[in-house]
Amino acid sequence: MFWYQQPPRNGLKLIVCSTSWKHNSYEDGYSEAKFEVNRNSSNYVLMTIKNVTSKDEATYFCAASDH
Repeated sequence: MFWYQQPPRNGLKLIVCSTSWKHNSYEDGYSEAKFEVNRNSSNYVLMTIKNVTSKDEATYFCAASDH
């Protein structure tokens, strides 16, 4: 599962990739301290944004892959 952020008037930025091994790989500038990912099953993933501020204003997308 891939999570993306698209701030107003900007392109998509990858936040984190979560694998079926329950391993999360964060991109530079993003961390679990802010973007917590919980994967309770192979087909259910939840991302929580902690301590939301106006800087977090964006559209957020998730995408899945069968790899």
